[in-house]
Amino acid sequence: MTDARTPAIELIGIDKRFGAVHANKDVNLTIGRGSIHGIIGENGAGKSTLMSILFGFYSADKGEIRVKGETVKIRSSSDAIAHGIGMVHQHFMLVDTFTVLENVVLGAEGGSLIGPALAKARESLKHLAEEYEMDVDPDAIVGELPVGLQQRVEILKALFKGAETLILDEPTGVLTPDEADHLFRILGQLRDQGKTVILITHKLREIMAITDRVTVMRRGEVVANFETAKTNVGELAEAMVGRRVLLHVEKRPSQPGEVVLDVRHVTWKDRKGIARVDDVSFTVRKGEIVGIAGVSGNGQSELLDVISGITRPTSGEVFFEGKNIGMMGDPQYLRREGLAHVPEDRQHRGLITSFDAAESAILGWHFEESLGKGFRLDRDAVVQRCTREMADFDVRPGNPLLKSAKFSGGNQQKIILAREIERDPDLLIVGQPTRGVDIGAIEFIHKRLIALRDEGKAILLVSVELDEIRSLSDRIIVMFAGKVMGEREPGTNERELGLLMAGVTAKDAA
Repeated sequence: MTDARTPAIELIGIDKRFGAVHANKDVNLTIGRGSIHGIIGENGAGKSTLMSILFGFYSADKGEIRVKGETVKIRSSSDAIAHGIGMVHQHFMLVDTFTVLENVVLGAEGGSLIGPALAKARESLKHLAEEYEMDVDPDAIVGELPVGLQQRVEILKALFKGAETLILDEPTGVLTPDEADHLFRILGQLRDQGKTVILITHKLREIMAITDRVTVMRRGEVVANFETAKTNVGELAEAMVGRRVLLHVEKRPSQPGEVVLDVRHVTWKDRKGIARVDDVSFTVRKGEIVGIAGVSGNGQSELLDVISGITRPTSGEVFFEGKNIGMMGDPQYLRREGLAHVPEDRQHRGLITSFDAAESAILGWHFEESLGKGFRLDRDAVVQRCTREMADFDVRPGNPLLKSAKFSGGNQQKIILAREIERDPDLLIVGQPTRGVDIGAIEFIHKRLIALRDEGKAILLVSVELDEIRSLSDRIIVMFAGKVMGEREPGTNERELGLLMAGVTAKDAA
């Protein structure tokens, strides 16, 4: 019998290289049993690689993994699951058209006859849901569930497969504040029941709220271990980036000027005739940041597509600097007129990952005369421009010939922001500017957005990060199910904004 004091997980001397990139450097990490252990670090610090080794996605070049004191070989996720390790990914690994029950049992059917396996799983799922207060209808179609319930399905799926140690990667990025609080209660119950939780997050407030211990990684190495109760956000941030970090956005009051963007009663319906954007109206003026708050999937993405010219509204009008652009459907024309767009999905819309950084840095702006004539690009001019932008935006490594896919998420985001901001736009539309970005890069991005506002530019900001919306915005618009639930000041308390994000007005909550 294993001593209860034996750690749940021990990683000893873990080393991993990807070509010239030394992702993990002799990493030693001990995770106590029945604890919530946070792992934080800048983008590219090696924390995701380390957890991918623990869950069997990668194999370490050298080092040892121990589970409950015993050395184990983990060559695949099946090996990890067999050793009681489960993982809830940032992007859920669920089949939308399957029921909750079918998703939970997937991969653990136990034979050719699915009927008995589903019946047995139904009882197990009921027991787990009751034990951890994670009620979910087992017969509900997963794709029709809100993201908070989908996340519960992922956790139940891991527990059903016998997980004693649960890895969660950025688990609150798609949740409302109330849903995040409920998740924390679930994690606390898991810990109280003797389960071990490893939490990867860049949100230091969450680390302080829920973890027992926290490990800080930087450039592939473990640089600090803290007992959470004996540290603070400032100390953690400094350990992450190796310097003091400004944790609050400093800005002077806005000086809004004339209207740049005027959205009037815009509706957009999908192929099924469902209104994803439903009668939305608002304005954005020079010298202000208007933030759109809401849980992901409530019409913000579709709204940005309409405004940027990617899609045309079903009805309504969009005016940019007095011109009705709603039915144009011509993003390149809008770019020429002074509208820049940082898309929400940087890897599928912001970059071509197989292109080198210099090529990604001119996407959508390749028509500029300074970059060539006709159909021929001046390669030297393209590389020189990217080199300057990389220096101005502190992109690491500052190599314009490196493939876009080789940069960390935060540095990919800086490449896109540099491309759009350096064109001196009159209106900047920014979707999820710091999604998956470490605290050092967040500080940099926020400063650049505020500087742009102070230069008199108009900025429309969409973010699922409520703290970011409140810190950066001069006015906040809250969306739910495609509709505008209301407009609020940045000082509005988190609970009121959270209720609006969940579709609950003050009248409803009374």
